[in-house]
Amino acid sequence: MKWIGALLFISMTTWMGFEWSNRLMNRPKHIRQLKNALQILEAEMIYSQLPLKDVFFSISKQIPEPSKSFFKELGESIQEQPHHFYSFWTSSVDNLIVRSSLGSNEKEILYQFGRTIGQHDYYQQQKQIHLTLSHLERELEEARDNQFKYSKMAKSLGILAGLFVVLLLI
Repeated sequence: MKWIGALLFISMTTWMGFEWSNRLMNRPKHIRQLKNALQILEAEMIYSQLPLKDVFFSISKQIPEPSKSFFKELGESIQEQPHHFYSFWTSSVDNLIVRSSLGSNEKEILYQFGRTIGQHDYYQQQKQIHLTLSHLERELEEARDNQFKYSKMAKSLGILAGLFVVLLLI
């Protein structure tokens, strides 16, 4: 019975290590998705001059999950109640953070961007998009560094931590 518990504990810590590693590996991908979405947003707003609702639906058709559902959710919320956009933006960002591997820094960057979207002329809006893209680029570099530094360590640490605790208890 002890061995079954030990194997379950080791498999659980191993799974946790692999999950941590997976989050580290997905974070750069999710940041790149956001950057691509903001570049599409800029093109649609500046050149097509579509309303935000249509822009969000257009973006949701062009990018993969989890960013796809983020922009689709925004488009639907703007369609229903356009007057409370920032509250919808923050709740959608919170949902995106839960569904993705994005961290608190990306959350704050998106909050800041949400305060300004749709409130300025096209030139100022373009500057805000470029500022957000530069912040996301900085976070992308950090995410890549963390991925290379800690991804293998997270997997090994999960296995080794489980073995260590089991050896201590047996």
